[in-house]
Amino acid sequence: MLSNDLPGRAELIRRASELVPTLQKFSTWNEENRRVHDDAVAALAEAGIFRMRTPLRYGGYECDTRTLVDVAAELARGDGSTAWAASVYWIPTWMASHFPDYVQDTVFAGPDSLVCGTLSPSAMATPIEGGIAVNGKWGFITGALHSRWQAIIAVLVAPEAEPMPVIALVPTSDLQIVDDWHTAGLRGTGSVSTVAQDLFVPQDRFLPLGAVLEGEGVSHANKSSGIYQAPLLPVASASSVGVALGLAKAALDAFTQRLGDRKITYTNYTSQREAPITHHQLGDAAVRVDEAQFHAHRLAALVDRKAAEQAPWTLDERVLARADMGAAVQRAREAVETLANASGGSSIYLDVPIQRILRDIQALSLHALMHPNTNTELYGRLLSGLEPNTLYV
Repeated sequence: MLSNDLPGRAELIRRASELVPTLQKFSTWNEENRRVHDDAVAALAEAGIFRMRTPLRYGGYECDTRTLVDVAAELARGDGSTAWAASVYWIPTWMASHFPDYVQDTVFAGPDSLVCGTLSPSAMATPIEGGIAVNGKWGFITGALHSRWQAIIAVLVAPEAEPMPVIALVPTSDLQIVDDWHTAGLRGTGSVSTVAQDLFVPQDRFLPLGAVLEGEGVSHANKSSGIYQAPLLPVASASSVGVALGLAKAALDAFTQRLGDRKITYTNYTSQREAPITHHQLGDAAVRVDEAQFHAHRLAALVDRKAAEQAPWTLDERVLARADMGAAVQRAREAVETLANASGGSSIYLDVPIQRILRDIQALSLHALMHPNTNTELYGRLLSGLEPNTLYV
């Protein structure tokens, strides 16, 4: 596909915006069935959402990260679980693009091939003839139920060698699915666990995790594309932060839609719109949404600028990327909490969207890489002249 045939940012945002009513329609079904509806997945595929980080030569778009942020934010206005699943697919798709080109030929046999994955090394691998044998279990595997491939992480233990984390691409059909996704938030993501039992992975389908964390894969075809040369953590941060922003925008939408018809019980306010406390709550929440968008866009701008320059990342830049993600999530969560608190007793009914939005943003903010406290502490360590206490930068 020629570059001038690719949909631009405005077009992809428009497509995502047009999906909002469809995603809203399936949001209750998603929660009740703990997975994204097949028709919602098909709608995302038709809109090209799954191609946004697929290499150009396979019919993908190789979108910049600002586009990912803004598209994810639109999708989350429709349904947080669906938006989270889409944003998670973008990350393992990027990871798969670091493997040998002939391996990618298999993984990306279709432009909408879905790759799920994790960054947790919760499995062990041992060398055997022609590859490795993997045993272990991975949790929180968003999108596994619709994926053809999973990027797994395992610790390779070989004789006379230091243990080494590796990333491998395996067909999801080779893994056991454990239906254990019973949660309070992001219920519709289908983030089940997967299990490998003596799973053979050939030599050409695993790489040292450290190489992919640094954006140093073995693909020759992708060497000229800046988006595949960045470190993984800034890429992952920018890929997922738009969901938090979109949930905050969804809360604003949901709150203002009910505003004129709601009175404040046991007061003389026949419309919540007239109460000064409402003005403070709504104004405060809107400012926090703006702040979340600032941090999300600054993060995306940093990743996109470094990709365009194909320049090495400094430690300060890596940590700032995580700090911006944490700040965006915190501001978004605060906005949603303020609006949920102002929504009254009737908002606890399951057909009122604000309760689901609140549970989703709370669940998202507890994610190990997105937790505001974790990212703020990491930033503070750097400002204090200390080294990061994690490899995930």
